[in-house]
Amino acid sequence: MSRRKQAAEEPEETTPGPSRAAGGCVLAALVLGLGAALFAALGNLAVLAVWAAGALALWRTVRRPTKIENHSPPPPRDPSRNTNTQFTVVEDRPGHCTVVWQKERP
Repeated sequence: MSRRKQAAEEPEETTPGPSRAAGGCVLAALVLGLGAALFAALGNLAVLAVWAAGALALWRTVRRPTKIENHSPPPPRDPSRNTNTQFTVVEDRPGHCTVVWQKERP
């Protein structure tokens, strides 16, 4: 019982986890460093590599199907379809039933 009281009274110390902003900064620094090294080593060939990577990214974006099919609003309701359909089962002779359908406007 005393351990439960101690655990409830003293919150556990937690160390802060790595932030997403720090990870993004590290990734950006790596990409910029790699790009600088590529441009320093290859010169004009590095420019062509960047253009090729951009063209590939653009081509993949255009070829990928969109997830949202239609952005337009739905068409207006047809007033002729705004009816309630009701039916009645009528036994006109013994052992024989007829269904009578009626459309009512609200």
